[in-house]
Amino acid sequence: MELKPGGSGKIVLQERLYLVLAAIFIAALVASNLIFQKFFTWSPFGLYTFEISVGILPYPITFLVTDIISEIYGRRRANQVVVAGFFASLFILLVVLLADALPMAVWSPVTDEMFHKVFGLFGPAIFASMVAYLAAQFIDIRIYHFWKKLTRGRHLWLRNNGSTILSQLVDTMMVILLMCITGAIAWERFWGLVENGFLFKVLIALADTPLIYLVVFVLRRLLGLQPAEELSMDQALA
Repeated sequence: MELKPGGSGKIVLQERLYLVLAAIFIAALVASNLIFQKFFTWSPFGLYTFEISVGILPYPITFLVTDIISEIYGRRRANQVVVAGFFASLFILLVVLLADALPMAVWSPVTDEMFHKVFGLFGPAIFASMVAYLAAQFIDIRIYHFWKKLTRGRHLWLRNNGSTILSQLVDTMMVILLMCITGAIAWERFWGLVENGFLFKVLIALADTPLIYLVVFVLRRLLGLQPAEELSMDQALA
């Protein structure tokens, strides 16, 4: 079901909210790609020890945001954010490669060696990340709307977690596989990183369920939407 909001003020509000969500999405995506080369360990209550990249910290936010956009703005606007994130990552990739190629000044506090050590694997890693990212995000959006249609807009927790968990499995396996193929990560670490990364993402997906309920509730109140209604931006701006 689609809603055509009345009044230019509401149209401006819905566009501003969309831009805020898109900005959060792109910032989280770019940040995860820039910081991924540092790994950390985490043992919650001593039950399990995670060994994962710090890039995994902001990345689940991208799936939360696409689910929120899917819920409020529909599938088309969610796909647009995913494509925008791809081009943002591509742009950052080109900037980093250029920066790595430029010779340092003699007084530069960061040497060529230091910069290359941090960003030297950025090229193959971003290639792997972008391929996995596109596949996982489009799967997430498609599954989200499949469950939304099947349940007639009910059970937000089901489509949020169901779409995110499956797409995160695809993303985790694809990105680590491609990074092993490109030589960024040793093959013997493949299954350990897949297990660690996927379990961590599942925990985050489950933990953010109350947050998506809260955000969707607030956005529906602000935009005057009923349960399961989506904004039709094309109609609103026509």
